[in-house]
Amino acid sequence: MAATTSKSETLRDPLSYRLKLLLLGPPLVSERLKHEKLSNPMALGVLASDCVSSTAYGTEEMLRILVPVVGVAAFTLVLPVTGAILLVLLLLTLSYSDVVMIYTRAGGSYVVARENFGPDIAQIASVALLVDYIVTVAVQVSAGTNALISLAHLLGDYSPRLDRFQLPVSAAVIVLLAYGNLRGIREAGRVFALPAYLFIAGAGSMLLVGAVRWATGGLPHAEIHAPGALPLGHPGNGWLYGASLFMVLRSFANGGSSLTGLEAISNGISAFREPQGLNARRTLIAMSCILGVLVLGVSVLAHLTHAIPYRAGTPTVIAQEAHLVFGHGWIGRAALVFMQLATALILYTGANTPFTGFPYLASFVAEDRFLPRWLTRRGHRLAFSNGIIALSTVSMALLLVTRANVDKLVALYAIGVFTAFTMAGAGLTAYHLRRRERGRRWKLGVNAASAVVSALVVVIFAITKFTEGAWLVVVIFPLGVWALMRINREYRLEAAALESFSVVGERELPVWRRHIIYVLVDTLDLATVKALRYAHAVNPDSVRAVHFVIDEPRAKLLARRWQDSPSTTVPLELVDCPDRRLRHAVVEFAARATEDADTALTLLVPRRAYPPLIGFLLHRGTGEVLAKALDHLPDVAVTILPFDVARAIRELQAGRRPRP
Repeated sequence: MAATTSKSETLRDPLSYRLKLLLLGPPLVSERLKHEKLSNPMALGVLASDCVSSTAYGTEEMLRILVPVVGVAAFTLVLPVTGAILLVLLLLTLSYSDVVMIYTRAGGSYVVARENFGPDIAQIASVALLVDYIVTVAVQVSAGTNALISLAHLLGDYSPRLDRFQLPVSAAVIVLLAYGNLRGIREAGRVFALPAYLFIAGAGSMLLVGAVRWATGGLPHAEIHAPGALPLGHPGNGWLYGASLFMVLRSFANGGSSLTGLEAISNGISAFREPQGLNARRTLIAMSCILGVLVLGVSVLAHLTHAIPYRAGTPTVIAQEAHLVFGHGWIGRAALVFMQLATALILYTGANTPFTGFPYLASFVAEDRFLPRWLTRRGHRLAFSNGIIALSTVSMALLLVTRANVDKLVALYAIGVFTAFTMAGAGLTAYHLRRRERGRRWKLGVNAASAVVSALVVVIFAITKFTEGAWLVVVIFPLGVWALMRINREYRLEAAALESFSVVGERELPVWRRHIIYVLVDTLDLATVKALRYAHAVNPDSVRAVHFVIDEPRAKLLARRWQDSPSTTVPLELVDCPDRRLRHAVVEFAARATEDADTALTLLVPRRAYPPLIGFLLHRGTGEVLAKALDHLPDVAVTILPFDVARAIRELQAGRRPRP
């Protein structure tokens, strides 16, 4: 009975695992993975949130460039800029419809580039997407908080003091999103799909009511000279006077942020049910149609109402439009509250899209050995937990650096995703060039046009937004590609070294004539006795006990106890360590013992395992440190023999004698 109790105690879950169960729920077994898939309506809510939610700030970012230059004329100029963005949307939708039908594994443009240009060139796409995902989280949560603060401004009086909540609220949302995704794909889908439909309903109602009020002549104008609003420029004699082509291109680049998230469906295609390609294409087309209608509708409403951006970012343009369209009665205020809450929710859940796409992409790149392998492991709830944690950490750092300012973050935003668009279009062009298939010319034309247009947008964005922060992305890109290539090189070198046994003949392998074991002794206790028993059981040529003298009085006391103890007949050897450099002394000692090349040495290190918190606070773990220091000695092996101190304490408290 005592032995049974001891084994059950040994199998007890540690505190860290019990906390994980409490926070994340019971683990999902790997066989459940095939059931953790998203239906098309669920996928539209989860994966399209990032793309559709950009409606909330795309038009505003265009006006933010134009208003200080051309003044009221900006509300007219925003329409052709929006039209240009919708043409790009059409091209990208056609191109990505091709992507999801051909490449049905997570990775999107990375997979396209890898299959058509090779793994090295594909790292341009992987860095582009990884950077885009990180920035997306920061942008979306910051814009979502803006929506909430805008609601507070519009329901009460405008108060700059409300803006102080921007950063803490945004940071809290990132933590919440990470927690939701760590619980697993299905839970994340159920939580994050609904806000997309609420926003679509709210924005659709706003556009419909706005159209009716405009047709009946009852649509009001915003106060363009309100305190805190951007100052109006002076167009002069001509409506474009003062607005250079450079400023129009800057506005187009800012508005291009409306198209970020379009790639999410191709990157998360593994989350779809079978047939994955067809389901993904249907969801992509539905998402693009919704996005196009909403982007155009918000820009048209801005043109009609003259909703103007504010310096602090709140109240937002779309919030002002809702306030003007729905009116000041109790129904209008209720509709405004619904619209702003739905906007905040979809922006926050739009930040969830990278939590789906980033871990899938990172795991795929890691499988190709361009990122650390631990990114390929599924966690407690079948999600790629390490990827989720990595994304949360980096996006949180970006949020803190930019103080959750959407305007600053947009400068970092679109370069990454449009680089990925370029790689996808170019890769599919190369794919169709090698094949003779039906509709080949049409597919070649669409994908080539998509690649060229996306590349032009990258150039426009890099030039027009360079001084506003785009320089950082321009610098990070080559460094990121270099880092991934360096990781891959290290993995390949390690594999080559570890697999070299196949070319080593038996005569070239070392033949040891003698095997000795040294037991490293810190004190005479049950852990040391267990190590000595184990050493004898291995039956080496000799067993020796060694203590490195760092504290001389303590070493003398140990030597007397050792000599008087009946627990062992192995003599204790004391090795001086006057400079207290334990690792250095152990390495030198082991090197001298094996310098004849005929001796194999095993260093046996007793490791006392304490409860985690007490062990961290009260004890040093030197066994692993010594093992690492001896890695480079070819004739030396280190064995760490654990002894459970917590078990010994329980046995002693139960009135039993602890066993070594």
